[in-house]
Amino acid sequence: MKRRRLSDYKIKKIIRHFVLDVNATQTSELLIHSRATINNYFRRFRELIYQSRMNEKNLLVGAIEVDESYFGAARPRGAPKKLKRGRGSLKQPVFGIFERNGQVYTELVPDCKKATLHAVILGKVSLDGVIHRDGWRGYNGLVDVGFDKHLRVNHNETYSLGKGQHINGIESFWSFVKRRLRRFNGIAKHTFELHLKECEWRWKKETGTLEQELFKLFKTLRVLNRSNSYDDY
Repeated sequence: MKRRRLSDYKIKKIIRHFVLDVNATQTSELLIHSRATINNYFRRFRELIYQSRMNEKNLLVGAIEVDESYFGAARPRGAPKKLKRGRGSLKQPVFGIFERNGQVYTELVPDCKKATLHAVILGKVSLDGVIHRDGWRGYNGLVDVGFDKHLRVNHNETYSLGKGQHINGIESFWSFVKRRLRRFNGIAKHTFELHLKECEWRWKKETGTLEQELFKLFKTLRVLNRSNSYDDY
């Protein structure tokens, strides 16, 4: 049985609630749709955002900030004490690259060793970029792989000195992500990356811009489904 297709007007209403972070239960009550329907759309929106972010092939240029962060429960169920924070913890490491005045890119990594971080940087950053990093040894040797310009930030000193030697941008992004994900009261492992890419997409964008971008992604999907004779959305 084919699912009844919602009008563009109704889709825009759902998108607006999604962008404004109205949860699925409240959205279903306000728009008079079943919670299952709203959940399906919210999940599809996140998948579209994820696909869009993963398909972005442009290299980041200019002043680039790199940093890693760790995500996971402070105390997993059954654990006798809280997990260690930061490097060396059992939490999931995430590597982030921020193009100043531009976009941010994140990637789940198995560890924060030199080979791992260098591989991600080489895949996402132009060799002309000026990399700003902290003192973690995983960033050592960037000159050897082609990055002649990189500046080390010393967090133990007053490091900006009017010279732009800081990684405030990527650190601000990590704060945004952790504040946002905390609101969900726990996220399943298999959906964590969807939420992470959604944070990339949302960061520092106006509500109107987010709505327009998401509706455009959705319309592209609908045209593709039509050409393949699918009627789910």
